[in-house]
Amino acid sequence: MQHPEHNIQCAIVSYLRLNKVFCFSVPNGGLRSLKTGAFLKKEGATAGVSDLIILRKNECIFVEVKTKTGRQSDEQKKFQEAVELLGFKYFIWRNLDDAVSFVKGGI
Repeated sequence: MQHPEHNIQCAIVSYLRLNKVFCFSVPNGGLRSLKTGAFLKKEGATAGVSDLIILRKNECIFVEVKTKTGRQSDEQKKFQEAVELLGFKYFIWRNLDDAVSFVKGGI
């Protein structure tokens, strides 16, 4: 079983950390029991949250990782709209080059 988004995200995180960019993932995905899902929802788990969050001085950036042909779910689109309305940046990165451009100031 292949996980192309996982591989892209791992490469991005490695590159960001190598360049001392503070980032972390939000582990919303994966199979869980109904009981665990309800437990996490009560703790604040929210559908559609971006894969990565990058924090820089006075800045919070949300990054959704997709393959070349991957598409956002409706929940992800709603999350993007909500954070952008609050004035935050939201990006969809499809490969390591997107992270490289970000680090080099191109995004």
